[in-house]
Amino acid sequence: MPKTEKPLAEGARTVAVIDIGATAVRLQVAEIGADGTVRPLESLQRAVHLGKDTFSSGVIQPSTTDECVAILQSFRRTMKEYGVTQPEQIRAVATSAVREAENRDAFLDRLYMTTQINVEAIEGAEENRLTYIAVHDLFRKDSALRKKNVAIIEVGGGSTELIFVREGRITFSNTYRLGALRMRETLETYRAPADRSRALLGQHIKRTVDQLHWNVSLRKVPYLIAVSGDARFAAALLQPKWDKQGLARVDCKKFSDLVDQIVPVSVDELVRKYHIPYQEAETIGPALLAYEHLARAFQVKHILVAGASQRDGLLKEMAVRGAWTAEFAEQAVYSATLLAEKYGVNDGHSRYVSEMCVRLFRELRPEHGLDERYELLLRIAGLLHEVGVFISDRSHHKHSMYVILNSDLFGLNRKEITLIALVARYHRRAMPRPYHTEYTSLDRDDRLVVSKLAAILRLADCLDRKHLQDLKNVAFSREKDRFVITVNDLPDLTLEQLAMRDKANMFEQIYGTKVELRTALSADEAITHG
Repeated sequence: MPKTEKPLAEGARTVAVIDIGATAVRLQVAEIGADGTVRPLESLQRAVHLGKDTFSSGVIQPSTTDECVAILQSFRRTMKEYGVTQPEQIRAVATSAVREAENRDAFLDRLYMTTQINVEAIEGAEENRLTYIAVHDLFRKDSALRKKNVAIIEVGGGSTELIFVREGRITFSNTYRLGALRMRETLETYRAPADRSRALLGQHIKRTVDQLHWNVSLRKVPYLIAVSGDARFAAALLQPKWDKQGLARVDCKKFSDLVDQIVPVSVDELVRKYHIPYQEAETIGPALLAYEHLARAFQVKHILVAGASQRDGLLKEMAVRGAWTAEFAEQAVYSATLLAEKYGVNDGHSRYVSEMCVRLFRELRPEHGLDERYELLLRIAGLLHEVGVFISDRSHHKHSMYVILNSDLFGLNRKEITLIALVARYHRRAMPRPYHTEYTSLDRDDRLVVSKLAAILRLADCLDRKHLQDLKNVAFSREKDRFVITVNDLPDLTLEQLAMRDKANMFEQIYGTKVELRTALSADEAITHG
């Protein structure tokens, strides 16, 4: 019988998540109830030197790879005891220490070959999304957090993640190359004496704080939420009765006093004093010093420490089987809206096209067979398809692709942003060509997705050819070999019909049907396009 604390509830399933970080590999086994609730079953952690390898030499050493293989094999045995054996029951991710390694692919391939665990090296944007998922319930329970500006910050081993939330909506997120282990490596590189280490680390942290000043208004943030193992370590010392289900409210003065006690102390002494693994002791001083500087920059009197971790975000995502909730879809759309505003996109046109894209996507679902996640990508492509006009109206579809490819959209990974960029790139007359490297670098399935979505975007764009949003009463139907778009509130569709004649060719090639745009007032004047 599988090893569990108590029998699984009816409809429940057991899953596991693995987080490969700069200093440790962590396993969390949990039960997910039929209602989506998560019940932890077991947690394991093993120290590794991944960050030390990558941040000092750029590559993961063979001995470290062997160590990670052994750890995952051990985790495999533990998961088997809980009945977690199938790929769909496991989600494994790796962060900056693996992501930045020159031999990343070889490392991940070795892990898969020896353990059959597929580890994904996630980007900073994905880390931010998982962190927000992990702490999201705190916003739902605390109206003060929903009504104010909040900075969610995770100082990890290799990077610092920032999410800026204004009145419950994410307005900015970014990843900075400020990591606790990176800072420790800097001290060792310069062989800094103990009395100089704080000043040297402070200079390193200040560069990131200066970047933050460019990104967000630091003085308008009443709440700073810290999310990391080092922050939880400090909160547990300063708030011994903290249950880790909510937020620990840590006075900044007491926090600074703790930093004063920890930063000058050697790693070996921290291990002895606090009974923690060596790898954890290496990061505590730099991480807490970074939080102290950030709290001072944001001018907060308290640091709120969350008990949740990235693994909680992974488990919550598995609870909904990876599907996007309506709220997270809206967060991504809001992020795209902010990007469109930044580049002066015509708001009325972009919103109309985006909404029409959604209507067409749903109408054509039997033909394209794509799920709601692709609907979201098309919706965002509709919002951003003319963002390149900011650079030049000439060839603006190419500029749109460039701008989108080089932007971050909250909650979307690089692959998803690439798909959006290519859908926007093909919203005009040009068809995908063999020399379009961004397109040809995709696999066959993703190329087909781009073509399906771009064909829909073209139709939606044609329906607002005049940028007046005057086609409001639009209906769709199928007649023999034609997809018919009928407009009931405009007698003259000449411009729209001419645009459709130029741009409907992609739709016909992909969906195998002609497009007919006509007015209900005079069906005899319909123009058939194909």
